[in-house]
Amino acid sequence: MNVGQLQGEARFRRQAIKVDDAIRLIIEAAKPGRMESVPLREAGGRRLAESIAATTDWPPFARAGLDGFAVRSADTALASPGSPAVLRVIDTVAAGELASAAVAPGTAVRIMTGGAVPWGADAVVMLEQTADARLDGQPAVQVKRTAEPGQNIAPQGEEFRCGSVLAEPGVRLRPGHAALLGTFGYAHVPVYARPRIAVLATGAELLPVEAPLEPGRIRDSNSAMVAALIEQYGGVPVLCGRVPDEPAAAARAISDALAQSDLLVTTGGVSVGDYDVIASLLQRIDGVPAAAPVEAAPQPRGEIELSTSAALPADSRLLFNKAAMRPGSPTSAAVVSGKLLIALSGNPGACFVGFELFARPALLRLQGASPAEAMPKQVTAKLACTFDKGSPHERFVRTRLYTEAGVLFADPLAFGKSSMMASIPEAEGLIRIKAGAEGPSEGTVVDVIVL
Repeated sequence: MNVGQLQGEARFRRQAIKVDDAIRLIIEAAKPGRMESVPLREAGGRRLAESIAATTDWPPFARAGLDGFAVRSADTALASPGSPAVLRVIDTVAAGELASAAVAPGTAVRIMTGGAVPWGADAVVMLEQTADARLDGQPAVQVKRTAEPGQNIAPQGEEFRCGSVLAEPGVRLRPGHAALLGTFGYAHVPVYARPRIAVLATGAELLPVEAPLEPGRIRDSNSAMVAALIEQYGGVPVLCGRVPDEPAAAARAISDALAQSDLLVTTGGVSVGDYDVIASLLQRIDGVPAAAPVEAAPQPRGEIELSTSAALPADSRLLFNKAAMRPGSPTSAAVVSGKLLIALSGNPGACFVGFELFARPALLRLQGASPAEAMPKQVTAKLACTFDKGSPHERFVRTRLYTEAGVLFADPLAFGKSSMMASIPEAEGLIRIKAGAEGPSEGTVVDVIVL
């Protein structure tokens, strides 16, 4: 069966969707997924799957804020450097200990930072405002300043009350959260599981990375790049190898990949060539993208009916099969068996850009990020040099970023064509060049997606 026949003229009639609309469709289709409980020491960087609440008041007792003496403020009402109050010292309390007796009128307790303030005391006088003394042969302290009620004491429940929420689902756990959770006894933390992302490459021209080159063939470098990007953004890559340009084999490979993953990323096979098998399969899905442009026609059925083994499941839903962008306009997405399939270009540069724009937001959403957090982050920068190449669609240009005199500059990288990979390792951002006959000139303020 000829793949070109499967697509027919429909391959040339794909309707482009705006990039931001395409990203939103993907984020809407990607729902926070599996949950798991991990040891507290492994929770950093993960997103919380359930609300976490304080298990006790914090502090759990009135706590001294510094080294000094716990006193009754009333006993120091007339204290001054020239006429200090003299109080008998009845005990010493270190952090983790309790006083043996309450503070009665005319007495004080030596206390260390973090120590539990004994009953009867309502203030702590810092050590620098006291002097050692004797009273009737017993240890005593001279207090040289009047103490105010509550002075240098952290009252019970000052920061948190028992049952108050510490963090909500979706919060990315930072080191400060680890301190909070440890304080309240959370040895294990409920988080969203790292999503398993299947990676499937198409193309009869692809060789394994370790294979020697053959005439007309290239090594599969995209799978390794996509796997590295998946790990960088918190996912677990599942490498599914390569599939030939044959619909039935591709449909089976997609089904198998989705069965063992939360999301599938394919590379290659999405353009308009006679052997672009992923495009052929997606073209057969009924329905039109929800955000398709005005006058978009329904997806045609093509010239030859696909057999059951050479088609995606009947309940599959196409999100889009073309994006108004350069590079990577054939990038496509669908929901298959209830899971996202993101089909990226086989050209390395376009594959890289497509992953950052579409797959990364899906990964973040699966890990519990809110829709707003999952959207690519943008900044503005000044263009360091003229980019004179126009485009009928918005262009995403790999760039390095630098700051000069407090101003952020974007310097477009060379070798930026969709098939080129030399600039990928240096890319720190993607400049968004608006569609038009001419590109922007040096000094123009442009939007940049930060990688």
